[in-house]
Amino acid sequence: MYHLFILTNQGGVPIGLADTIDRAGMSCRIGVELEQIDDNGSTPTDAVLLDLSSLEQLDVRHLVEECHKRKLPVLVSVPRDAFGDYDVSLNSDEVVISPVSEAELTTRVKLAMYRISGPAGPKLLRVGDLSIDLERYEVNVAGRRVALTYKEFQLLVLLASNPGRVYTREALLSQIWGYDYLGGTRTVDVHIRRLRSKVEDTDRVFVETIWNVGYRFK
Repeated sequence: MYHLFILTNQGGVPIGLADTIDRAGMSCRIGVELEQIDDNGSTPTDAVLLDLSSLEQLDVRHLVEECHKRKLPVLVSVPRDAFGDYDVSLNSDEVVISPVSEAELTTRVKLAMYRISGPAGPKLLRVGDLSIDLERYEVNVAGRRVALTYKEFQLLVLLASNPGRVYTREALLSQIWGYDYLGGTRTVDVHIRRLRSKVEDTDRVFVETIWNVGYRFK
């Protein structure tokens, strides 16, 4: 359902919390630095969970700020016996008191995501910090509105809806432009290049070129 990035300075996550995440139908990745989210090939992160039992509050404050800059929902996991000392000024999107049930954890993850991205559903496609509103034809990257042409929008939706699948230039040409289009496959390359210039930067690469074949969404 959702993929969490759990940040702890212990290099591991409490077994009980890991079991709860698994029973809730979610997956997780554990890290000791927030920058590990950007590792190539890693599953896009839906929300960040900070393990307060192993992190200093000063570090947590900085991490919450960094998550908000990235437009990432951030939750804080607080041990039940330490909840009375929790500092609400840390300003996380949600607080999880551990141990927690899978139903409550799932709900709090959804609430945190809602606070950052609004309602998600079949009309909203989200991949990392890229969101595509299929109803309003709007695209946002890390909270920044991106203006695309209709063909660029169609290309992005097709690729992002099928991450990892390689599309040949011929397949993209026929699906987006139609079999009767008189232009050549260079049209695809031109539109992909324009699309990349609008949604990608040095820190975000969404569309990968498969040389001599075509393209795929990472």
